[in-house]
Amino acid sequence: MSGDSKNFVEAIQGLRGVAALSVLSVHLQDMPLLAGFLPPIWPWLEATVNMGGHGVELFFMISGFLIPASLMRHRSVARFFLDRALRILPVFVILHLILFTAGPLVGYKFFKGIDLATYLKLFFVNLAFLPDALGLPIGQQNAWTLAYEWAFYILFAIIFVMAVQRRNWLLATPFILLGVAGIVFRPIAAFFLVGLLFSLIDWRIRIGGWRGVLAGIVCGAAMYVSIEHVHPLVGLLPGALLFGMVLAPDSGVAVALSGRFLQFLGKISYSLYLVHPFALFPLQVIGVKLAAHGVNLWLIWAAFAGLGLVASLIAGAVSYELIEVRLRRLLDPALRGLFFGVRREARYVA
Repeated sequence: MSGDSKNFVEAIQGLRGVAALSVLSVHLQDMPLLAGFLPPIWPWLEATVNMGGHGVELFFMISGFLIPASLMRHRSVARFFLDRALRILPVFVILHLILFTAGPLVGYKFFKGIDLATYLKLFFVNLAFLPDALGLPIGQQNAWTLAYEWAFYILFAIIFVMAVQRRNWLLATPFILLGVAGIVFRPIAAFFLVGLLFSLIDWRIRIGGWRGVLAGIVCGAAMYVSIEHVHPLVGLLPGALLFGMVLAPDSGVAVALSGRFLQFLGKISYSLYLVHPFALFPLQVIGVKLAAHGVNLWLIWAAFAGLGLVASLIAGAVSYELIEVRLRRLLDPALRGLFFGVRREARYVA
């Protein structure tokens, strides 16, 4: 990478923050709607907010761009997957245990009317990121995207080993075809390819100043609208244009994404993405009770949205610090020693 790498990393970090905030905005509307205390709003506004869920495609583009470099840096598929596991699993597993422990006690609707056998099945299927593939209910609302992430990691790593390390495209071909079939079945997976493309080519789109910011907003909006109302594959073009601008360090959108607040959001984005439904749930319960007592719905929703945003940011920051940083700091050397310590010793003896 060039000397502009610092700004480049900041822009990617900021884009993560935008993606997490985009998904959070949906739940600030969706959870009150499901609970019955969202006041009547214009249908077009409701539909516009609901498109915020397409922030996940931004995450996919980022993964597609960064994962090849990560695999090259580790120079080992095993070390790459250990790093991915340490990045993804601690937050997910802790929230999974909280959900399946506290959920039945607080009457979370996911657990209503299920017996012990179904409970255990859902516990292990959700733990393995397989509910969507098996047509079963998903416990953590946002965890479905992690199945896409893991599928991309595994498929790309296999193709990398076959095509790059062994230089055998014949062995890689079935897995490439499997990836194509996956995109046909789930077109949003194609957004991994946008990031992957930009990891292979040195093409950047430099539009400076406010024109660059405006161009980024237009491309992002066009991407969201295309995915929602036309077809995900149509959204690839504006998505690629947006990503090309993000990667240009001196572009207007890259500078905007380097702002302090978006950097903070980007840093905690993974925890924020997974933990915010847990932070919003108590407020949703309170909102239902206030609505039943005749409190004005606009007042309830405004309080839910404001307090929910603050609670989600605090929960995301706490999760990031305690789990992503401190717990990983404890797990990292222990797991690396467990999986790679004997092998390193053997090489030294030899």
